[in-house]
Amino acid sequence: MLRVIAMTMFSIILFSEAIRASHLRVVDLSHTHDLDAVTWPGNPDYNFTTIFRGSSEEGVWLQFNSFQTPEHMGTHIDAPSHFNEDALQVHQIPIEKLIGPGVIINVKSKVAANSDYRVTLDDIQDWETKYNQIPDGAVVIMNSGWSLRYPNKTLLFESQTYTDATTYHFPGWHEDIVDWLLKNRNINVIGVDSASLDYGPATNFPVHQLLGANNITGVEHVANLDSIPESGTIISVAPFKLYGGSGCPSRVYATHTVSSASILYTTPCWTISVQVLVMWVAAIKF
Repeated sequence: MLRVIAMTMFSIILFSEAIRASHLRVVDLSHTHDLDAVTWPGNPDYNFTTIFRGSSEEGVWLQFNSFQTPEHMGTHIDAPSHFNEDALQVHQIPIEKLIGPGVIINVKSKVAANSDYRVTLDDIQDWETKYNQIPDGAVVIMNSGWSLRYPNKTLLFESQTYTDATTYHFPGWHEDIVDWLLKNRNINVIGVDSASLDYGPATNFPVHQLLGANNITGVEHVANLDSIPESGTIISVAPFKLYGGSGCPSRVYATHTVSSASILYTTPCWTISVQVLVMWVAAIKF
C-alpha cells in the first residue's frame, strides 16, 4: 500500500512540475540596426544622431535621437511594391500576412559546396517528408548559414568589390520553386538569411518580381535560424507601418513552446522534488 502511495505522489509531482516547467520561448531573428548594418550599394548610409542625452532642467533623465536609414538595410522586409508598381506598399500589408507557422528550409550543406545555390523543389519535398505539408499562412525561410557572415560585406557578398553588384555570390531562392510555392501552397512570407531573395548572380531579380506580382512579402538578412526548430514555431515579421514604403527594417522573431520534458531534467525545482521524494520513499521502506 505504501508503495502505491509513493508512486501516486511521484506521478503528482511529475505532472505538476511538467506544467510549471513548460514555457513560451521567444527567439530574436534580427541583426542589430546600427552603423554596421548592410544595404545594397547606391543606398545612403545609416545615420544616428543624439539630439539630447542627459538630465533635464528638472533633474529627470532624458534621451531622444534621430535616425536616417534606407528601407532595404539590415534585417528588413521587401514590400510587394518593391518590384511591382501596383502591389502593396508597406503600410498596406495586412498585419495577419506578416505572421505564420515557421518553415525553415535547411540548405547549409549544399551552400557549403556552392555559394550560388538556389532552393529547389527537392529541398521543399525533403522538409515536407519530415514535417508534413507546409501549413497555410507559413513564413518560409531559407537557412543557408549565410547570416554568420553578416556584417562583413566582403564575406556577405563574396566579393572584393562590394560596390559592383555584378560580382556578387550568395545563395537565394530559385524562381521556379517560388512559383511552385505560390501556386501550390498558401504562403504569407518568403525569406532568406542572405542579402537577397534572388541569388547573387541574378540580373533581373525574378523572385522579387514573382513576389510583387502575387502581393507576397519578402524578408532578407534573417539571423539566428539555427536557434529555432525547422518546424513548430510561429514567426512574426514586424516592420513599422511606413507609409508608401517599398521596404522597411524589421524585428523578426520566432515563438515556440519549449518541451516540458526537455526542461524537467535540468530544472532545479524538479531536482529538489525528486530528491525529496527519494528520501520520503526511503523513509517508508525502512
